[in-house]
Amino acid sequence: MDTLWTWVAAALTLMILSFLYKDNPAYKIAEHLFIGVAAGYGLAVEYFNVFKPNLQDPLLAGRDWWLLFPLALGLLMFTRFTEKWSWISRWPLAYMVGIYSGMAVIGFTEGDLMRQIEASLIPPISTPAVKAFIAAPGFLPLLNALASPIIVFGLICILLYFFFSLEHKGTAGAFAKVGTGLLMVGFGAGYGYTVMTRFALLIDRFYFLMSDWLKVI
Repeated sequence: MDTLWTWVAAALTLMILSFLYKDNPAYKIAEHLFIGVAAGYGLAVEYFNVFKPNLQDPLLAGRDWWLLFPLALGLLMFTRFTEKWSWISRWPLAYMVGIYSGMAVIGFTEGDLMRQIEASLIPPISTPAVKAFIAAPGFLPLLNALASPIIVFGLICILLYFFFSLEHKGTAGAFAKVGTGLLMVGFGAGYGYTVMTRFALLIDRFYFLMSDWLKVI
């Protein structure tokens, strides 16, 4: 069975990679199969990890009867598939969007915004890093000593770029241009990280074909 599934995985991998040549039926079959399996797997995970322990089991045990309210909202979502009663689905959908929006705002504020502000509140000069550079001069200790002033300077430049009530001319304009460059560096680093992640997945697939399937390495 292991050999059979290895051949199935290799065939599906080659069918996906065939898109590099052109769009073809083999690629479409593998794409639709992947979407179907992913949807089925997601449904099973949601049922056993969310629906069953949080709703089904408490109701069958005769406790937490208030869970009938979210159950009713969930069932009303299916009225979307009827032409006459589809308007009812807007109410549970609006309730769900409102709840998750509130949770997202709190999560973003605590997890991203406050953490970013906390990370930005650093001294312009790191005394331990400067002492370490003086004690043992070198390229890496120098970078550590310059890290704090560069971060503070870059943060000021980026904030000036987003300060639109001040015209970007003269000194303010120069700082804003530096902020623009730093933003482009940040976006480029993020994009490069994404590309590296995709290449890592591609290398993993090639390694699977050469090692597990063909066994040449």
